[in-house]
Amino acid sequence: MIQADITIVNIQQGKKPDRLVDRLVAGVDEVGRGCLFGPVVAAGVILPPDGWQSLENAGVTDSKKLTANQRERLVQLIRSQAIDCKIGIASVAEIDRLNILQASLLAMRRSLLKLSPQPELCLVDGNQRIPGLSLPQETIVQGDSQCLAIAAASIVAKVWRDRLIVRLADIYPEYDLINNKGYGTKAHKNALALYGASPQHRLSFSPCQGNFSPPNQLSLF
Repeated sequence: MIQADITIVNIQQGKKPDRLVDRLVAGVDEVGRGCLFGPVVAAGVILPPDGWQSLENAGVTDSKKLTANQRERLVQLIRSQAIDCKIGIASVAEIDRLNILQASLLAMRRSLLKLSPQPELCLVDGNQRIPGLSLPQETIVQGDSQCLAIAAASIVAKVWRDRLIVRLADIYPEYDLINNKGYGTKAHKNALALYGASPQHRLSFSPCQGNFSPPNQLSLF
């Protein structure tokens, strides 16, 4: 259940949630970790204490539980009420060089370090701490289902990345990106077998590896 107040949930240590009403807390989550195509994208979100109830009432929850239309509606509300909201990206080249886990954590760190003001605590979805983060942090397993700030971050990141993939679909129409958003559907894998990988495919992922020589990586940004 989404927490309507600002809390830390430390399941592993069996502690009761610590109330953090007087502290500036950010939630962070990433999307696109399991995709074959495109960057991994994270969002860091700081919500005001007086805006939590309205966001919960509006239906803010784990982005995976929402339709595309619901996410588009909610992202406008989140951005209008958030103290700050920032995107962090790790490119395809970084994913291939670092591995997807480290690239995901890098995207999270980038989103959090862009926030202004800087949060006093970062609530991180999952069980992996963000390396090199100078801010206090707490991991929350299934945080996008338990913590409103993380749920809001999951929506912001998902909408931002989906919009990017839709734009890239015009450049790479062969891969059915409009429908799969970069995930490894049957149509996407069939296209990889037929056309090979594009410059935005993750060559460290086995479905993208084949007997072809893709062009050099191109920068999106």
